[in-house]
Amino acid sequence: MTDDDSRTLILDTDNDDLQELSEYLDVLSSSTRLKILKAIERSPKDVRQISAAIETSYENTKKHLDKLMSIGVVRKEAGLSRPTAKGVHPVWKYSLVPGGLEAITRSLGLFANLKLTLTDAVLAKKLAAVRETFSGEFSGQPPVVILLGGAEDGRVFALAEESIAVGRADPGAPERAGEAIVLGEEYAAVTRVSKPHARITRRRDGVRLIEDCGSTGGTFVNGMPLKPGARRELHDGDLIELAKGAPGATLVFVAPGGVPVPDAA
Repeated sequence: MTDDDSRTLILDTDNDDLQELSEYLDVLSSSTRLKILKAIERSPKDVRQISAAIETSYENTKKHLDKLMSIGVVRKEAGLSRPTAKGVHPVWKYSLVPGGLEAITRSLGLFANLKLTLTDAVLAKKLAAVRETFSGEFSGQPPVVILLGGAEDGRVFALAEESIAVGRADPGAPERAGEAIVLGEEYAAVTRVSKPHARITRRRDGVRLIEDCGSTGGTFVNGMPLKPGARRELHDGDLIELAKGAPGATLVFVAPGGVPVPDAA
């Protein structure tokens, strides 16, 4: 088995799944829709505010918003317009669903890193193009690790800090929010965070590194064990196992666009 094969998951999917993936990519392939996501990233806006920000018509903006709502990354809620000579009035305001950008990163990353049973070159090419464009528009998005299996299957952890401990919760020595990937008690083979199972750090060039912190069960990247204290670069699609077997935890490393994210200037 090659190293590439060892970090590749097999996705058994059918034509309906592939059709949904194609439709999802179609929604995200529009540069106008990505501009809309950027426009509402920090604060809700009504259609007129969004259309002004992206410099297109009200009608066109509304159509694009409907498409984004169809894949669950944008929501609308009642709000108030800006004050005018006629006063204020209720309007629909659009905003990102909490975690919406992370969800897109997760979806694109997982599909890109799974060996799809589709040998559909057109769909694979579309996926790569959308992922690259999305990464370019939202270059500030940090890499993430996604927990696979168990009670917290699919949970996403952003790697925004310079050093992040990985392990189970330790009430006696809590880590600050964002500085630890804390797993539930179900993952019994994973050592406590006070003596972390592993640690993920960020190098000055933005590359993420992982090291085993003397854990009992060991840390494995793409099936290969890490020596305690030795650091290994993480690459898009790498599978990280914290101990072997059912009690352990498996994470997949996803870098937006498949490349390291450099530090902000």
